Amino acid sequence: MVGFDPVATQAESEPVIRLRDVSKSYGLGRSRTPVLRAVSFAVERGELLALVGQSGSGKSTLLNIVGGLDLPDSGHVEVLGHDLGQISDRALARLRNRDIGFVFQAFHLLDHLTCLGNVMLPAAFSRGQGRAEERAMESLRRVGMADLAGRRPGELSGGQKQRVAIARALFSSPAVLLCDEPTGNLDSKTGREVIELFAEINREDNVTMILVTHERRVSQAATRVLTMRDGELVDNVDVGALEESHGDDSAAAADAADNDGGGEDVHLRARLASHGGPH
Repeated sequence: MVGFDPVATQAESEPVIRLRDVSKSYGLGRSRTPVLRAVSFAVERGELLALVGQSGSGKSTLLNIVGGLDLPDSGHVEVLGHDLGQISDRALARLRNRDIGFVFQAFHLLDHLTCLGNVMLPAAFSRGQGRAEERAMESLRRVGMADLAGRRPGELSGGQKQRVAIARALFSSPAVLLCDEPTGNLDSKTGREVIELFAEINREDNVTMILVTHERRVSQAATRVLTMRDGELVDNVDVGALEESHGDDSAAAADAADNDGGGEDVHLRARLASHGGPH
């Protein structure tokens, strides 16, 4: 029914996202290729979780399944108290529109619309989205883009486009934000600024986030880092606990990894070394 709030049905103490033995393959017959292999994990309310791994490790497929954009071959996916395998198409669409925000590497802005028009787009697909223009301006202010509300995407830099895309994802005040390579098309300085913005939104608005990323320093913003390889989770690092127990040594290991140039795997190995290994 209109006005139904999925978040209100879920106990505060329960995980916002829960996956159990999720598997996914593409192709048919001998060409069938496993992409996810019995993946299980949970995300607590307010976590900022970074999902890292080599290209083809299954990160984006996993994010699409969490967001209800794709279905697993087997296993269970629960988001905000709802089993995505049992929910109706209409209820799933409502959940995505009102309670899950999406940010993609390619921005996906409509060139013929202004920044304000792009941010207001979710209102076109949902009833009860009152004060759309006012709320869109609030979202643009949240990401520092209110002064450019009347510009079109072709007049913006890559970093500005991504900020508009983030504002659009925040339009409905989602409980969950899913971000697929949000810094992939940005230079390193702009990428760091966007990661800092995500950390600020997570901290101040208590939005639960999953970031699929190659940004090497994202683990400093994340509360937890999951590493995928060949469709499986191979590391689960609680960054907050790690830094609390190791302080400056952990930060120094991270800085050394950033200077190494070997990507996020080097960065995580340095942190794990200071932590005493994966768990």
